[in-house]
Amino acid sequence: MAKIRHIAYRCSDIATYEDFFVNGLGLEVVLRRSSGAVDLSDGSINITLLPPNLTPAEGEAGMGIAHLGFEVADEDAATAALKAAGASELNPVRMSDAHYEIKFQGPDGIVVDLGHWAGTAPIDEVAHAASQ
Repeated sequence: MAKIRHIAYRCSDIATYEDFFVNGLGLEVVLRRSSGAVDLSDGSINITLLPPNLTPAEGEAGMGIAHLGFEVADEDAATAALKAAGASELNPVRMSDAHYEIKFQGPDGIVVDLGHWAGTAPIDEVAHAASQ
């Protein structure tokens, strides 16, 4: 089965988005490309921030994607970090114990979710706690 490992996000201001993802969600910068793109990672999935001056490939949107979803070990701490990074909290979506999302809006209207989704691997909280 294929697993999500990369999300490309074309944004208006690389530095603002980098700050949002690094300081708001704890991602790490793994590569700064000569094109101006910045690769971020949570250790499992890559998010590449694409500058607006790079021409979109055929079929790509000019700017952005719909939203990104993140599972975190401590939702209260993540909520505080996102708000400190400039995010505003939107209405949560609670469909069942297997699916819920707390939504936040950040730079240029990007929406990120904190939550749990059916079919996704849980965070290894023991490994996460040991790395703190």
